[in-house]
Amino acid sequence: MAMVRWATATKNRRILLGIGVVLAIPAIALAWWLGSPLFLNKTVDEEFPRSVNAVLPDGVTRAEAESTMEDAAAVDVDVADSMTDSMAEPSTVSLKVGQFMDEDRLHRGSGSATVYRLDDGEHVLRLEDLNVTNGPDLFVLLMQDPEGRDKDQGYVDLGRLKGNRGNQNYGIPASVNVSDHNAVMIYCRAFSVIFSIAELGEVQAA
Repeated sequence: MAMVRWATATKNRRILLGIGVVLAIPAIALAWWLGSPLFLNKTVDEEFPRSVNAVLPDGVTRAEAESTMEDAAAVDVDVADSMTDSMAEPSTVSLKVGQFMDEDRLHRGSGSATVYRLDDGEHVLRLEDLNVTNGPDLFVLLMQDPEGRDKDQGYVDLGRLKGNRGNQNYGIPASVNVSDHNAVMIYCRAFSVIFSIAELGEVQAA
């Protein structure tokens, strides 16, 4: 009987140990997802957005022209110079700009946020020299509230933060009236926590 009780107790302990392991794995994974961003940084360095479909003289697209220009030996010097002049960077207009600020001692942010209108009429939010505290489930919100805090006033979700450092572009949907939006928020959706806010001001014409 003693041997049976020992075997039964050992079996129960093994079952409990197995259940504990099964429960511990997702708990550890969740803890890593929540905590690891606080100790890790992700840098994204995107080029300034350009209108890649601009049409050059004689119906030559920018992509075709750049491909042709790569083989300088095959292009007459005068033609190449003419194409280079025509391929000048598309004009853009900065509409609103602001600087990210620390939210508190734990959630810090710096860098600039600028809303641009490209030459094709599209709008883009560009973050430059961004350096914000990393965290889980971070998103970029374009806010109507001038102070960038009251989501009830309306906002546009521009998607997940690509990286907590660097230069990044976020396309603004054509249906959005950018003149109605006055701030950018870096927001942790999982815990409803603000990480940093940039209040946007109108860019004064030179």
